[in-house]
Amino acid sequence: MEIRNLHSGEAPPMELLLLADPSRKLVEEYLSRGETYVAVEDHRTVGVYVLLPTRPDTVELVNVAVAEELHGRGIGKSLVRHAVQTAKARGYRTLEVGTGNSSIGQLALYQKCGFRIVGVDIDFFTRHYEEEIYEDGIPCRDMIRLSQDL
Repeated sequence: MEIRNLHSGEAPPMELLLLADPSRKLVEEYLSRGETYVAVEDHRTVGVYVLLPTRPDTVELVNVAVAEELHGRGIGKSLVRHAVQTAKARGYRTLEVGTGNSSIGQLALYQKCGFRIVGVDIDFFTRHYEEEIYEDGIPCRDMIRLSQDL
């Protein structure tokens, strides 16, 4: 598997990005300001992440997505580790990420990759998304904020 920048003129893998963030409007907004990386295996895009600069020394990992049929193969962990290394190489001092309170697997993944919980944005998803979001029967309401010093 190769992880690389999205090529100039190459369409972002919206079907994957919308797995991690169901708001096309928000995805398109941060795609225009961020840097997109794709995981390619056998000429197929199997994963994606976006790095979005937020402050002079800080970048946020705003979307990590893997094709559903490939979950459990370590692709997500490879993407997160690549994001950490990329942020370090770009000179950032802090990498942040946010995920839903109902995203149990993602919370575990980020912590396994060295992130620490630093806050909760109460009702983030009920304020910013028109449709209710549920994962494993849990309503997604709050954004759990995590951070890693690089």
